[in-house]
Amino acid sequence: MSERILVVGPSWVGDMVMAQSLYMTLTARHGVTVDVIAPGWSLPLIRRMPQVADGIELPLGHGQFAWATRRHLGRQLRQRHYARAIVIPRSFKAALIPWHARIPVRTGYRGEMRFGLVNDIRPLDPGVLRQTVQRYVALGLPVGGTLPPVPQPRLTVDTENQSRLTRDLGLDEDGPVVALMPGAEYGPAKCWPLSHFSQVARRLGEQGYRVWVLGSAKERSAGEAVIAGAGGMAVNLCGETRLEDAVDLLALARHAITNDSGLLHVAAAAGCNVIGIYGSSTPAHTPPLTDRAAALYLDLECSPCFRRECPLGHLRCLREITPTRVLESIRALEADARDAGVVE
Repeated sequence: MSERILVVGPSWVGDMVMAQSLYMTLTARHGVTVDVIAPGWSLPLIRRMPQVADGIELPLGHGQFAWATRRHLGRQLRQRHYARAIVIPRSFKAALIPWHARIPVRTGYRGEMRFGLVNDIRPLDPGVLRQTVQRYVALGLPVGGTLPPVPQPRLTVDTENQSRLTRDLGLDEDGPVVALMPGAEYGPAKCWPLSHFSQVARRLGEQGYRVWVLGSAKERSAGEAVIAGAGGMAVNLCGETRLEDAVDLLALARHAITNDSGLLHVAAAAGCNVIGIYGSSTPAHTPPLTDRAAALYLDLECSPCFRRECPLGHLRCLREITPTRVLESIRALEADARDAGVVE
């Protein structure tokens, strides 16, 4: 019987996708069974990760402490006899369930005052582990272990759901598809101007591409603005799809043009070319985890600030990434594909 490991997963879409690299490392190197505790919204995404045996819902909202709920879930999990827990978040509350579950080895980075809750405390050196995904994978290695090549996340695609979506949403696949993702949950300092997205949509539509705008219901108005500025040469799907639907639609797209958001990482794991646009963040920390990507970043003197809104009020880091540069990135990715013998 294989050793069973419980992972306390992160709380953001992009981080949950990047965490698949940890699950892949654990199952490939150690042959273990991996279960993941995660927010309910992420369970359909986790089901697209073959390395995870069971996704366990954490029935709490973002940031909720709820000691009693965590204690109850931890006690329920004692019967699974986990050999080890890996706690990805660095908060005190994230370490409570493995402690209540009496899991003997509880691994995590030094964070909030949680000595005892985490008994295999790892120091985090940002100079060595620069990328978020490297930090996740390192938690699955022995102390002092050499970081291996990080496996790229790859989500399973449901072809039946693809067919249903294209039929029900009336999507035209007669021509290459480009997906635009103009939202970013973190804030406007990560959002490329909607007028830039519109220009790209118009020019791609004129070249025969089918342009789909993806996002949550909160981004519906942003999608409408992109459509209006593009002269109708795009379809607004914001709010029309579930998270798992986005996986299947992105797998149909040739290119995804996206802010540094959760859907950037979903697109990379779904297998399409990714043009990632970075403003207040940096691709040094959260790059697209695919070889088929272009990360556009100006590296201004004020970058990266990691703020939700531009503290200087000019948002040059995003405004000065031009639509022309994005279109040039698409042409370069297509040229690379032709050179590699992949038909684009």
